[in-house]
Amino acid sequence: MSAEGFSPAQLQRILNRFPAARYWVAYSGGLDSHVLLHALAHLAAASDSTRPHKILPPPLTGGGRGEGGFELHAVHVDHGLQPNSAQWVKHCEEVCAELQIPLHSLQIKIKLEQGESLEAAARDARYQAIAVLIEDGDALLTAHHQDDQAETVLLQLLRGAGPAGLAGMPECSAFPKGLHVRPLLNFTQAQLRAYAETQQLTWVEDHSNRDLRFDRNYLRHEITPRLRARWPSYAHTLSRSATHSAEAAQLMEALAEIDSGNTDTLSVTALRALDEARQRNVLRTWIKRLGLPLPNATHLDRVLHDVVNAKYDSTPLVHWPGAEVRRYRDLIHAMHPLPSHDPGQILIWDTDIPLTLPNGLGRLMATPIKGKGLKAALWQTSPVTVRFRRGGERCRPVGRKENHELKKLFQESGIPPWRRDRIPLVYLGEQLAAVADLWLCEPFQANPEEMGIEITLK
Repeated sequence: MSAEGFSPAQLQRILNRFPAARYWVAYSGGLDSHVLLHALAHLAAASDSTRPHKILPPPLTGGGRGEGGFELHAVHVDHGLQPNSAQWVKHCEEVCAELQIPLHSLQIKIKLEQGESLEAAARDARYQAIAVLIEDGDALLTAHHQDDQAETVLLQLLRGAGPAGLAGMPECSAFPKGLHVRPLLNFTQAQLRAYAETQQLTWVEDHSNRDLRFDRNYLRHEITPRLRARWPSYAHTLSRSATHSAEAAQLMEALAEIDSGNTDTLSVTALRALDEARQRNVLRTWIKRLGLPLPNATHLDRVLHDVVNAKYDSTPLVHWPGAEVRRYRDLIHAMHPLPSHDPGQILIWDTDIPLTLPNGLGRLMATPIKGKGLKAALWQTSPVTVRFRRGGERCRPVGRKENHELKKLFQESGIPPWRRDRIPLVYLGEQLAAVADLWLCEPFQANPEEMGIEITLK
């Protein structure tokens, strides 16, 4: 906790460590984000008076941005969850107009996944909406403070989290583009409130923040006041613990990279050579790096038991909301849940344009090329359709003497079973001519002297 209290000068020193061409303030209209926005506007005093939102920081010593400027924007997200949200939007518009800061107001709808909390769904939807605005070189600033950090650590502790969870919220992290910076983490809300009252700021109050059905609200109103009464510096102490946990988590991630390498799949053989604690560490780090929701302790146990320790020829599956883990032979794969798929569908391909396949299976493209691919003469005179494997399909790949079932070809190539029914099959008339861009089937191969059509899947 800063002994000086909060001030624009304090904020400037923090932002010097996170220079950006353009800062976006996530502005809810509440006290915390209003303080952040107001302090940034105060820093604009040294800028061109005709463009107050164009901030020119004062000269710096020992590094930093020097005289360089940056743009300041505010973004407000209306979740549509509160009956007076339209009034909040109006308040934000009035404040930003007074400060002469551009405001981008976004409206979103929350879609709850099974087992997902409303708070988590709203947060994810909010960041997804804001991400559309953020470009390379930008930074999103959110007004999370030290008390928020303490609540996060307590919640993670009560959920049985490990070092990564107990690390709380990082001061700076990557966004889909640019950075996400929380410059107020070293300040308590009491310090922010003192600044707001001194500057005579007005803000909106979200009455849902007093709904004790939400865990964070229960902690905030029932538990943390008692902790603060007994241990006045509890928030600062928990924030320090979060820093220690973040360092431990960083070391664990480094160890996981040593144990597994930076790959999209994991080797069962390599995992089995590790003790169980390192296996768990590798799995958590790997799943996180793939951008998938982390499993809870129960699902992680199932991955270890049902997937890592399964027989070589089995194809186990463990899934949880937003993710699933599968195994084929010696490799473990993690992915978003596969969408439903109808292998009986037949797609007519207008060969003049690429064919977009359903369920995110990619796009098929046809490119004229001499001496390779499918015979152009057959391609131009036969109806072209795309189908999917239903069982029993056969192909004689170019260069082979015999027909083979697709199942055998897939096995030879190490293609996992869950992908096989989703690989597009190109038919000329009623004959299988190509298996995506994997194999051409005889007798459809173009001769060296004739034009052909090369099939690619992207």
